[in-house]
Amino acid sequence: MAKQETSIESAHRVKLPEMDWEDLTEPGAYVEIGTGDLYRFPKEALIQGGSPLVTKESHGASRLVQVSKDPYVTTMKARLLCAQHNIEPNF
Repeated sequence: MAKQETSIESAHRVKLPEMDWEDLTEPGAYVEIGTGDLYRFPKEALIQGGSPLVTKESHGASRLVQVSKDPYVTTMKARLLCAQHNIEPNF
């Protein structure tokens, strides 16, 4: 029997969800594309009708990429996910 090699590269890479701040509706860990800053949004932060826990005002366009559905993903794993998707982390 021939030994089968396993690649550490994913056979097909999943594109991370990207959105505007206003479109954020799901808890998770997000990285701002322009700055590389990491934001963690627990479900409590996104309750409809409640006061938002995070607000951002800017003249420039700002996009977020969801690196994990877990807002408490480890920083190391979030950095690795950024590296795998060519996003330069700033955390």
